[in-house]
Amino acid sequence: MPPLCLVRCGGRPVSGVALWRRLLAELLGSAFLTATVIGSGIAAQRLSPGATGLQLLENAAAAAAGLFAIILMFGPVSGAHFNPVVSFADAAFGGLSWRDAASYLPAQVAGCIGGAVLANLMFARAAVSISAKHRATPAHFLSEIVATLGLIVVIFALARSGRARYAPAAVGAYIGAAYWFTSSTSFANPAITVGRMFSDSFAGIAPSSAPAFIAAQIVGGALAVVVIRALYPRLTPAEAADVVVPHHQDPAEQADRATSDEAPAPYPPR
Repeated sequence: MPPLCLVRCGGRPVSGVALWRRLLAELLGSAFLTATVIGSGIAAQRLSPGATGLQLLENAAAAAAGLFAIILMFGPVSGAHFNPVVSFADAAFGGLSWRDAASYLPAQVAGCIGGAVLANLMFARAAVSISAKHRATPAHFLSEIVATLGLIVVIFALARSGRARYAPAAVGAYIGAAYWFTSSTSFANPAITVGRMFSDSFAGIAPSSAPAFIAAQIVGGALAVVVIRALYPRLTPAEAADVVVPHHQDPAEQADRATSDEAPAPYPPR
């Protein structure tokens, strides 16, 4: 058995971390991420009333820094996807099984909804307040395609070039920048788009606008897969398994598994 990952049938590498642990990491990481985005938006509105540019700066800075830390927190367990587009792109490159990618989806969505509720409660607001902020315009649709495409390319370019350890900083920096160079403020994530519907605040999105955002994110993710295949045709499943950051079985767990695998089978009863 390879020292860094288990291998499924067909030689497709997958994380050696138990699925339930990865799902818990995705749930918690998605919740922390959404709470950071929504909570900092509420704080920005209260601290800088009427100054939209300053509010966006505060929200973007908190989101970028928070994402950096959250990836470091949960990345060693699940890879820190927190985003269905990342998970399904990873499956497309063989780094994650399609079954596991499908399992990540509900954990990510539930985490994002929970994070929105948590953010509302931390600022003494109603636990759930459906956003009335309409964002669905052609410019927003194009922005979400661009934002999602760029995010996926950043992640897989780092994995292909053996620089996945820089992903927390690179992903945080990209999202912080994309807040400003896209008119949509770079959601780039279907799960957090759903979560942000549950907070009528600076970072919220109206339910009627969410389908267009999610469709654009899916398009952006699909285009990113095409771009990555063109730029990095030799991207291997082993390299894809390291997104967003390397996440493999703990050494102690590997030793335990190796011991159990090497233990001699008992003699059959006579």
